[in-house]
Amino acid sequence: MIGEQNSCDAGLGETRPSILLRNEPRTDMTKIDKAVVLAAGRGTRMRELTVDFPKPMIEVRGKPVLQHIVEGLRDAGVRRFVIIVGYHAEAVRNFFGDGKRHRVEIEYVTQTVQDGTGRVVNLARGFVGDSPFVLSYGDILISSANYKRVVDLSDDFEAMITVTRGEDVSKGGAVFVNKQMELIDLREKPKPGEPTSPWYNAGLYSFRPSIFEFIAGLKPSPRGEYELTDAIRDLAHSGKKVQALELNGEWADVRDPDVLAKLNQPL
Repeated sequence: MIGEQNSCDAGLGETRPSILLRNEPRTDMTKIDKAVVLAAGRGTRMRELTVDFPKPMIEVRGKPVLQHIVEGLRDAGVRRFVIIVGYHAEAVRNFFGDGKRHRVEIEYVTQTVQDGTGRVVNLARGFVGDSPFVLSYGDILISSANYKRVVDLSDDFEAMITVTRGEDVSKGGAVFVNKQMELIDLREKPKPGEPTSPWYNAGLYSFRPSIFEFIAGLKPSPRGEYELTDAIRDLAHSGKKVQALELNGEWADVRDPDVLAKLNQPL
């Protein structure tokens, strides 16, 4: 769906500078310059729109969703990318190449088994090495100024999860936080009657390499998949602090033709 947060400018361009919020403490920061982007899925809800290319290559406002993400992260200081490809991988490779045209370096890893967001992130282990990294789902659009906030990971935190309001948490992840906006629980697609939250998982993260320890311990979820959100919850429950950051401005999960049509309406 398409959401608006706070009083920032509409559109995918820059928002005006945000004030320091209580969930953005003034501490020493680690600057992140690596990103992992998940772009392996077809997006079956897009029906005929993804017959020839994966969902992240669908155009919104004149360019593929994936290009919005790469350029937003690049402008925030990220220069090295690994894109996880799968369905019609050649469409992504042919468009981005080695990244020079977009003034970045891009590597590719192919996902051959669709077994969940946890296992697919593990494919980037060699690229990440000992460095912190940003992770983005390949079908999420946000106001670009947010990327500058996500590449700065407070030294007080082991990871950052972005959140938004006003979404149906039964279609994604319900994020539970304390008064300091620190993650205390994360539930994937909660069913009616289960605990809920106003905070929706926005699909953009910052991690230190410790996340791979928790990915390695994942068990299949009730859906039969290895869920990244389970690893993040386990990380938080281990005693390490995970920051929840509310995004400013526009946010959209380009999940189906209706959302796409709204995004591509003339401004």
